[in-house]
Amino acid sequence: MDSLNHLADGFAIALTWQNLLLALVGCFLGTMIGALPGLGPSNGVAILIPVVFSMGLGATPALILLTSVYYGAMYGGRISSILLNIPGDEPALMTTLDGYPMARQGKAGEALAISGIASFVGAFFATWGLVFLAPQLVGVALLFGPAEYFAMFTLAFATLGGVTSSNQAKAAFAAAIGLSLAFVGVDGQTGVPRFTGGNVHFYDGIDFLIAIVGMFALSEVLVFIEERGKANSHSTQPVTELGRVTPPWSMIRQTSGSMGRSTVLGFIAGVLPGAGASLGSFLAYTLEKKWVGKKGNFGKGDPRGVAAPEAGNNAAAGGALVPMLALGVPGSGTTAVLLAMLLSLDITPGPLLFTNNPDVVWGLIAALFIGNVMLLLLNIPMVGLFTRVLRVPAYYLMPAVAMISFIGIYALTNSTFDLMLMIGFGVLGWVFRKLSIPMVPVILGVLLGELMEKNLRRALTISDGDLSILYGSPLAVGFLTVAVVGFVAPIFVSRYVNFKKLREESHNDGTSD
Repeated sequence: MDSLNHLADGFAIALTWQNLLLALVGCFLGTMIGALPGLGPSNGVAILIPVVFSMGLGATPALILLTSVYYGAMYGGRISSILLNIPGDEPALMTTLDGYPMARQGKAGEALAISGIASFVGAFFATWGLVFLAPQLVGVALLFGPAEYFAMFTLAFATLGGVTSSNQAKAAFAAAIGLSLAFVGVDGQTGVPRFTGGNVHFYDGIDFLIAIVGMFALSEVLVFIEERGKANSHSTQPVTELGRVTPPWSMIRQTSGSMGRSTVLGFIAGVLPGAGASLGSFLAYTLEKKWVGKKGNFGKGDPRGVAAPEAGNNAAAGGALVPMLALGVPGSGTTAVLLAMLLSLDITPGPLLFTNNPDVVWGLIAALFIGNVMLLLLNIPMVGLFTRVLRVPAYYLMPAVAMISFIGIYALTNSTFDLMLMIGFGVLGWVFRKLSIPMVPVILGVLLGELMEKNLRRALTISDGDLSILYGSPLAVGFLTVAVVGFVAPIFVSRYVNFKKLREESHNDGTSD
């Protein structure tokens, strides 16, 4: 009952004209960003963070705008999956298996509509899960000491590779790079400059916003420059005729069970740190295919093959907010970017967030409900408009991304040195992409490295240097155990979840009518 009362207060915050307008703009921009192959929610949110700070928005409006972009991009990823057989991002990969065959059969509009409804169902009920599950974790706040926080941060880094990572060693290497960058600057305890090379610009450390925009946004521009001429070439014939844009009631009834089952699976996958929407989408499609069995027509245009992964990945997007808000541990790459934004506003997600900043949390949750309704209303009647986004040439889009990045960072820091540093991170991100090294661990290392170091120092100070304090409580042992399992398990799971193979299969299956 307390959660419902707090939610009512959140609606009072979210229903102001400013927050409603920001939610609408975020949903619209997010859908367009998600529809463009390659950008995805992480890049979309990263690109807009400098804009948010340039506008001088407070914590609640800024978070409402960016999470609306996040949810909108999850919705929009299905558009290119269905019409072009090219996933807008990795979670939308499974949608291509049946979405594109439906489009080739003249049912593109129905596929887009049913995917929009499934996205709404998954995100809507996942938000209710956030309402009731996240506050329950607040009760453990008094159990957290420096050792427990250190163990929790260890858990975050250990699970960063997630089950979709093909190489946990690369994820660990990226996390080490991020932690190393977090040490740059003046030591807060001793006052000694560390790893600055005598450059005074590094005395305040490295701004994680610069790292985020460089590694996500600018690296995307560099990848385009490298692959110029290939950006608009597709191996499959795009579908331009939408046909009927409202699905028949029989199709909605047929897919309702798939939406419900996939929502539960997706939410659970999202709550698990490091799993994210990709696992939610994969589990939803795979288990739904087994559930239906021979009665289905999966891989050849079965509507349940569209509804299941869309409900799963959007439910996972909502579930990923649970560990970020309640524990300060991002459940996905996009929530790691959102975590950076909150930290830059001097708001620390974690067990005490619901007590110290209830207006931010409940205003955000209420805005998620409103944003889901907006997205449903936008995506059904305006689907024709969003499909036109696919016709925007990349050679127009990428300069705009670069321009927004440079203007936003300069407006934020007024430093040309930071612009050069952002370019350096862009080059680093491009190199990481070439080597298939995940970038999220680097960002999270820069974000959480200082906090992790402070809690380690506090714990060792309390114990007079005795390392046993780090595993001296059941909670710390639990976190460390899950960290070990979370790091080792993907090595075995990735043998069964081969996303590269699934991508190839989706293109092969999608070309058959």
